[in-house]
Amino acid sequence: MRIDLNADLGESFGPWPMGQDEALMASITSANVACGFHAGDPGVIRQTVSLAMSRGVAIGAHPGFPDLVGFGRRELQATPAEVEDLVLYQVSALAGIAAASGTRLQHVKAHGALYNMAVRDRALADAIARATALVDRSLILFGLPDSELIRAGEAAGLRVAAEAFADRAYERDGTLASRRKPGAVIHDATQVVARAVDMVTTGGVTATDGSRLTLRADTLCLHGDTPGSADLARQVRLGLEAAGVAVTRLSRPA
Repeated sequence: MRIDLNADLGESFGPWPMGQDEALMASITSANVACGFHAGDPGVIRQTVSLAMSRGVAIGAHPGFPDLVGFGRRELQATPAEVEDLVLYQVSALAGIAAASGTRLQHVKAHGALYNMAVRDRALADAIARATALVDRSLILFGLPDSELIRAGEAAGLRVAAEAFADRAYERDGTLASRRKPGAVIHDATQVVARAVDMVTTGGVTATDGSRLTLRADTLCLHGDTPGSADLARQVRLGLEAAGVAVTRLSRPA
């Protein structure tokens, strides 16, 4: 058994810090780097790429809606063409910074509302997949298992990675519970570790209504903006390894 462990990083902006990026790098294997639209700025992006390289952590683009105030978590009305353009712009920018630093991107993972909308909207999912393929067809596209994102990535000829969320509650249909609902984000470390091990070793998770879901997990996400995220990631990794799971990146080092 093996699993990639990813986290959203590079979300500081100017003088406003966010997350525990340096400490998180010790536990994760893939970093989803904000590209400046929902969070991050050029200096933060470059620093995050450099930090990931120094720790052997794979780098991925984390494009979102142009919504700094809402942190990319508000659903914006955008056409598929507009989504393709904004994803192409952001992934290209990060790919350029990575190339200037002597490395390449491993993956693309849409952020927040864009991700959740594309999970169910095939036209938006296709737009994200097209933009990803235009930058580099070797990039891996992340998405919820059995979602439109995964299907769009496969249709575009991309390698895909089914993503599970150890610190988020699931609805009966396999989608993530809205952050507006109590308990949508799980903060109890013992519970998060148990869910992570369950997801990887049994391929399942318990939904909010008590039903049992079957899911494929190639990569597990932990949110970098969650309080205590670095310690949580450390505990999740230790719990997975204690259960006999190898925590390793999806691609070979660049």
